[in-house]
Amino acid sequence: MENNKEMFRLNRSFFLAALVLMTSSGLIAAPAIAKGKTPTESGNLKTLPGFKVELIYSSATNQGSWICMAVDPKGRLIISAQQNNRPLLRVSLTKSGGVDKVEAIPAPVHEAMGMCYAHDSLYVNGRGPNGIGLYRLVDANRNDQFDTNEVRLLKKFDGEGEHGYHAVTEGPDGMIYVLNGNHTKVPEGISTNSPHRNYGEDLFLPRMWDANGHAVGVLAPGGYVARTDADGKNWELMLGGFRNQYDFDFNTDGELFTFDSDMEWDWGMPWYRPTRVIHCVTGGEYGWRSGSGKWPEYYADALPATVNIGIGSPTGVKFGTKSKFPKKYQQALFAMDWSYGRILAVHLKPDGASYTGSFEEFVKGKPLNVSDLEFGKDGAMYFITGGRGTQSGLYRVSFVGDRKQKRETGIVAKPDKAAIKARELRHKLESFHGKTDPRAVDFAWPHLNSADRFIRHAARIAIESQPVATWKDRALSETNMQAGLSGLIALSRCAGKEAQRELIIALGKFPFTSLTEAQQLEKLRIAQLSFARQGRPDEEIARAVGERMSATFPTASDWVNREMVQLMVYLNAPDVIAKSLERLDKAATLEEQIHYVFNLRNVKTGWTLEQRQKYFSWFATARQGSRPETTFPGGGDYNIWTNQAHASRVHPPELVQWFKDVGRDYGDGASYAKFLLNIRKDAIATLTSAEREALRPILEPSIATTPWKPTKERKFVKEWAMADLEPALESVARGRNFESGKAAFNDAQCTACHRFGNEGGSVGPELTGAGSKYSRRDLLESMIEPSKVISDQFQNSNIWKKDGDDVSGRIIDENKERIIVLPNMLAPEVTVEVPISEIARREPSKVSAMPTGLLNQLTQEEILDLLAYIETMGKAK
Repeated sequence: MENNKEMFRLNRSFFLAALVLMTSSGLIAAPAIAKGKTPTESGNLKTLPGFKVELIYSSATNQGSWICMAVDPKGRLIISAQQNNRPLLRVSLTKSGGVDKVEAIPAPVHEAMGMCYAHDSLYVNGRGPNGIGLYRLVDANRNDQFDTNEVRLLKKFDGEGEHGYHAVTEGPDGMIYVLNGNHTKVPEGISTNSPHRNYGEDLFLPRMWDANGHAVGVLAPGGYVARTDADGKNWELMLGGFRNQYDFDFNTDGELFTFDSDMEWDWGMPWYRPTRVIHCVTGGEYGWRSGSGKWPEYYADALPATVNIGIGSPTGVKFGTKSKFPKKYQQALFAMDWSYGRILAVHLKPDGASYTGSFEEFVKGKPLNVSDLEFGKDGAMYFITGGRGTQSGLYRVSFVGDRKQKRETGIVAKPDKAAIKARELRHKLESFHGKTDPRAVDFAWPHLNSADRFIRHAARIAIESQPVATWKDRALSETNMQAGLSGLIALSRCAGKEAQRELIIALGKFPFTSLTEAQQLEKLRIAQLSFARQGRPDEEIARAVGERMSATFPTASDWVNREMVQLMVYLNAPDVIAKSLERLDKAATLEEQIHYVFNLRNVKTGWTLEQRQKYFSWFATARQGSRPETTFPGGGDYNIWTNQAHASRVHPPELVQWFKDVGRDYGDGASYAKFLLNIRKDAIATLTSAEREALRPILEPSIATTPWKPTKERKFVKEWAMADLEPALESVARGRNFESGKAAFNDAQCTACHRFGNEGGSVGPELTGAGSKYSRRDLLESMIEPSKVISDQFQNSNIWKKDGDDVSGRIIDENKERIIVLPNMLAPEVTVEVPISEIARREPSKVSAMPTGLLNQLTQEEILDLLAYIETMGKAK
C-alpha cells in the first residue's frame, strides 16, 4: 500500500510538471485559478426565462484581469487583459460551447481595449512596440501567431487609462472605425474635411471644473469616433461629444450605437447626465463638456440620447445579430454595466431618421464586473468579467427554451418604410458633411424645417460645411420659423463678429410667445452660441436683449427659465437677482435650486444686503447628510432635504428611479459638497469689504462635512494579511452584525475618503455599489494592499522639478503654463502651483493615496462585519 501511495505521488508530480510545461507553452488551458479567487458561479446569476448562463472558464493567476474580447474567423475568442505586458489569449471552444484550449499569442501588443478582425487582419487598439495606438496584425507567414514583424502601427494616440483608447470595429462600408474616450486627444493627420470639425466648448458663462479635479482641462470634442481605411492611411473625425464610451456596434440597418458613461460624481448637480445609449450619426455632436459645462440634451446644436439608462459604468456592447436567440433578441443591443453587474437588452424602435427604445435586464449578478461580450459561431453569447485587477471569468449564455417560447419572444415589428426613407434622406445629407459642394445648400435648406431633429441636424451640418458667404443672407432673411431658427444656429456657429448684430436682429423676427417650448429653447441657444463664439454684443443690443428677457421671465417651463436666467446674468439684465431669488424659493427640486445659486455667483453688482443674506443663507440649509426639513431663515416657501424619506420630493423622479433600478438609494455624488463649497467661494469673491463685514455671521459657518470621530477607543489588534482573513470570507454571507460593520466602516476611516449612501468623503471611489462589481476577496485585498491596483481616476502623480525638488498629489488644474497639485485630498485648501517650464518629468504614482494598516485596530469579526456592511449597500434588512 505504501509503495502504491509513493507511486501515485510520483506520477502526480510528473503529471503536474508536464501540465505546467504545456500551459506555459500555450498548448492547453491552465485549469486552476488563484487560491480564494473565483468568479461568480452561474447559479448565482439571473437571466430571462428560456436562457441559460454557464461559467465555462476561470482565469489563472498569470492570465490577468480581462477587459476586451473579439472573435477570429475560426470562431476562437481573443481576450485582452488589463495588466501591462500580459499577452493576448486565444480561446478555442468545443462544439458544445466549452473551453478546449487557451493559448498565449506572442504578438507584442497588450492592454487592448478594442479588437476586431477585418481585411484578413486583427486590428488592436492598445499598447504596442510604438506606444499606444491602433495596430494592424497580419499573419503573413501563416503560422497563426502574429510575430513581431507582423505588427504595424497605423495611428498613435495620446491618451491612456480608463478614459483612453477604446473600441475598434469594421463598418458596413469596409472602413475601420475607432472609438476613443474623452482623455484621448484627436490625433494628428486627421482630414480637414472631416464631418466633425466645427466643434467648440460653446460656453458663455464661466465653467466650474470638477471639484475633485477629474478631467480638468479636457476640452471638446471629448470622446469621439474616427474612421480610416484598411491600411490606416486616411483618417476622418466622424462625431464626438462623449464622456467615456467604451464600445460600439452597428445594427442590421448599418447604424452605429454606443453606450456612454455618466459622471457619477455629479449626482445631485443640475448638469448631471445619466448613462445613455446613443445613435452615432455622421457629424453628430453629443454635448459632453468637462465639469459644469455639460450640455442638456435639448440644446439644438447637439443630438439627444436614444435611451437614457441611469447610473452605472458602461463597458461592452454588441447587437445580437449573430445569435441564435429569438428574433427580438437578435435585434437587441446588449449593453454591459460594470458597476452594478448587469447586461441590459436594449430594444430599439425606428423613429424617423433615428430610433427610440426601451431596455430590460438580461443577465444580473453580484458581483458581476462585466467587461465585454461577443457572439460565437454557435450563436451563443460569450461574455467576460474583469477590470481593475479583479478575478475574471468566461461565461456562455444560450437560449434553451422550446419552439413555442422562441416564437412568442421572437415577435418583432415589420420594417418601417417611412423610417427607411428618413434614414436614406439623412445619409444623403450626411454625404455633404465636411465637403464643399455647390449643390449642398439648395439640397439641404428645405430640410432645416423638418420635424425630425436628426434630419434638421444633418441638413445644418451639410450647410455649415459650405462657405458662409454662400448662405449667410439666406439665413438672415428666412421667414419660416423652424428653418429660420435652424439657419441662425448655423450662422451663430460659423460667422464672425461682423455678423452678430444682424443675427440678433433677425432672431427678433420670431416672437418668443409664438414658439413651442423646443423652439424657445432653440432661440435662446442661438443667442448663447453667438455670445460664446462671437463675443459680447454691443451695449445697445445687450441692453435690449436683457430687457426683453427680463420682461418675459419667468415662463411656465423650468428648462426655458434655466436658460433665460443664464442669459440674464450674462447681459446684466434688470431684476436678474430678484427674479432668480424668487425662482429659488419656488424651485421644485434641489437641482433647480442649485442652478440658480450656481449662476448668481457670477453677478458682481446690483445686490442689496438683504438679497445677499438670502443667497448665503441658502448654503446653511444645504449641508451634506441626512437631516430633517429646514426652511430659509426669515421665510421662504421651499425646503431642502437629503434624507431618504424625502428623496423623491427633492430630486427629479427619473433620477430617484435610476437608483432604484440598481437596488440602491439615492446618494449625492462625490463632488457634490465640494461643488457647493466652490460655488460659495466664487460668490464670496464678488463681495465688497463692507458686504463681507455685514455678512460675517453667515459667511463663517462651513458647509463641509463634520470631522471624523471614532465610535469608541480602539487599540492595535494585529497587522492583518490576506492569508489571515481569506479562509473566513465565506462566513460574510450570514450571521453578521450590521451595527458592528457600520462602526468598523467609520472607525477604519473609510467614511473620511469614500462616499457610502449619502455620507462620507470624496477622495476615493464611491463604495455603495462596490459589492456589485468586486468580490469579497477583491474588497478585502483593496483594504489590506491598497497600492496593488490603483484606478487612474484616483491616482496621484509624482512630479520631479529641474531644481531637484519634487511634488506628489492629485493634479486638479492644468494649462500650457502651469499645473495645480493638491498634495492632500483631505486638505483641499492647500495647493501647490508648478510651472510647466520647471518640470523635469512626471509619472503616475504607484503608491495609493489610501494608507495601509487601516484595519489593524479591528478584530477579525469586525472586518467580516465591515465586508458584509459594504456588500449590503448599508441596508440593515
